[in-house]
Amino acid sequence: MGPSSGPDALAPVRGYTARKEHLIVGLMTGTSADAVDAALVRFSGPGLEARHEVLAYRETPFEPALRREVLEVAAAVELAPERLMRLDAALGECFAAAVLELLAGAKVDRGRVDAVGSHGQTVRHIPRHRGEGQALTLQLGSAALLAEHSGLTVVSDFRTRDTAAGGEGAPLVPLADWWLFRSESEARALLNLGGMANVTWLARGGSLADVLAFDTGPGNSVLDALMSLRSGGRETHDRDGAVAACGHVNEALLAELLEDPFFALPPPRSTGREHFGDAYAVQLLDLGRSLGLSEGDVLATAVELTAASVAGALQRFIVPRGRPDAVYVSGGGVRNRTLMHALERRIAGVSLQPLAVLGVQPEAKEALAFAFLAHQTLCGLAGNVPTATGAAHPVVLGHITPGPLR
Repeated sequence: MGPSSGPDALAPVRGYTARKEHLIVGLMTGTSADAVDAALVRFSGPGLEARHEVLAYRETPFEPALRREVLEVAAAVELAPERLMRLDAALGECFAAAVLELLAGAKVDRGRVDAVGSHGQTVRHIPRHRGEGQALTLQLGSAALLAEHSGLTVVSDFRTRDTAAGGEGAPLVPLADWWLFRSESEARALLNLGGMANVTWLARGGSLADVLAFDTGPGNSVLDALMSLRSGGRETHDRDGAVAACGHVNEALLAELLEDPFFALPPPRSTGREHFGDAYAVQLLDLGRSLGLSEGDVLATAVELTAASVAGALQRFIVPRGRPDAVYVSGGGVRNRTLMHALERRIAGVSLQPLAVLGVQPEAKEALAFAFLAHQTLCGLAGNVPTATGAAHPVVLGHITPGPLR
């Protein structure tokens, strides 16, 4: 029997490497669970040789009810499977709407787009040191519904192949960091202040094997949770760090918080809301009140915790490899002036710059990164960096869900 001439759902994948240019939408939702970041990216060339151009970027805020459900599911000790399934579907539909809105705003026909790279919404992440040596990770956002409603092939579930190879499943952005920001003349640390904070070390003139990356600890997650507790849920973040700026850091409390065993763990390491999330914020607020601190003082101390844990991680794990010439910052924490001032003070002597000076929008970086990781997957190339995740070897990441039959 000869080959079928019927529809081929995998046609976009089979012919991917034969084409010189590709359009991919990257989607990212972080541990703050506040929005879908979507970037439309043009790639020319394969793998780490690829050139890129971000054609459009859009941030689509979660509806309050959806964000509330994400945070409640992420914090739940026990959960009905049906609730998890409904959230998976709701997120898949939300992601599809974000893709279509991005393409409509860019006036790009979806028939020109090769694929969507969707990180998904993390609702549980168990690092190796808490999972008896095996990391466990769960991201929601139905790839089937995303493919169905967007009409596009989807690359998703990036993290689980790295955990299968013995890695943490995080961070995965370091490959994109090296691709985008490596330098022959400057030693760089790329700091992302999302819900969690993570850093990538790029040695001057270093190879991919020299890359080190890991989570430093809390970024905005504890700060956001404290603001929500303070306002009865009306405020989801401390705009510009204004509330924290009016508080006073309690050094004794800060010293106690920095005794957390996580901060002494050597890389590779990762963390999440399970450790530095809502429950942590409740305990911190109760502890602060028992010491007679105001809510502003507790928030100021939490800001200093983020800054001190970042600075401590740089000093303990990166400086022995080489002092950074500059630290480039991305993520929502860039907008928190109090946090940025605390970082400047803690890492005095090292240039602290917004990532934008390197030509990448800080808010678009992670969506761009997952567009790139989808490009890697469709090229049949590895997407993880074993020195960052601790995986035994490089692996091709993700699951591919075909778009409509053609």
